[in-house]
Amino acid sequence: MAIAAANKTVAIAAASLLVGLLVLGLKTLAWWTTGSVALYSDALESIVNVVTAVVALVAVRLAQKPADAALPYGYHKAEYFSAVIVGVMIIVAAILIIREAVLGLFEPHVLSAPAQGLAISLGATAINVVWAFVLIRYGRRVRSPALEADGKHLLTDVISTVGVLVGLVLVVATGWAILDPILAGLVALNILWSGWGVIRDSVGGLMDAATPPDRLRLIREVIAANAEGAIEAHDIRTRQAGALTFVDFHLVVPGAMSVDAAHAICDNIEARLHQAVEDVQITIHVEPENKAKHAGIVVV
Repeated sequence: MAIAAANKTVAIAAASLLVGLLVLGLKTLAWWTTGSVALYSDALESIVNVVTAVVALVAVRLAQKPADAALPYGYHKAEYFSAVIVGVMIIVAAILIIREAVLGLFEPHVLSAPAQGLAISLGATAINVVWAFVLIRYGRRVRSPALEADGKHLLTDVISTVGVLVGLVLVVATGWAILDPILAGLVALNILWSGWGVIRDSVGGLMDAATPPDRLRLIREVIAANAEGAIEAHDIRTRQAGALTFVDFHLVVPGAMSVDAAHAICDNIEARLHQAVEDVQITIHVEPENKAKHAGIVVV
């Protein structure tokens, strides 16, 4: 099952690259048809989408590699590095768009074939909407930062494109050509915000941020309910690395308890945690009762 899920994740990432190339082609055609600076900015953001898909594909494939002597804790953090690269690329694209917008303010021009360009761009946006929800939903289900970041960026692209299309309708209706570069500038600001969000979320993973509160609460409940024979569990720590959740804690047992008995308690806790939390790696340090802190989890 795990191998099948990993293969599906890689397949989703590969499909994302194909979708990105298709949308890039459509948006480039829309820009070439109209000569719109705003549609140029939209097409430029799609180039970032393609780069995002490439980076996500490489990261997802790398994250599937098993742990080895060089990286004994696995390659799961590769996805966080990819998300940071995506964020930087998004910001670079925004800077390029701002440059074009400023140039367009000084030399605004009337759009050519606006109806055809708007129709093409609308079709590309519909594809992005569907695929963004596929990526976000699947990325959250398998806890893949790379796929979820890719999906969130696509949603940002969709919002930007809708704003551009509405604005270009106004350009055609009013004849105010200067609205075109202004729209491009607004798209750039939106992209900047998106890039910052992707980088911010990824840094948390690289800094070994704890698991979400609901998952931590579940972990504590499972330990408390399945450590019969022990006295307490304290110094519980968690961290998230891609799809993998790391859990470590100290388990206090009676000083006279045999190693076999203490080991059996640990085995029971680990088995129950594996049932309750998907993709979890557990480390338990057993201590005698004189090490009790009278804090943390009191065993039920």
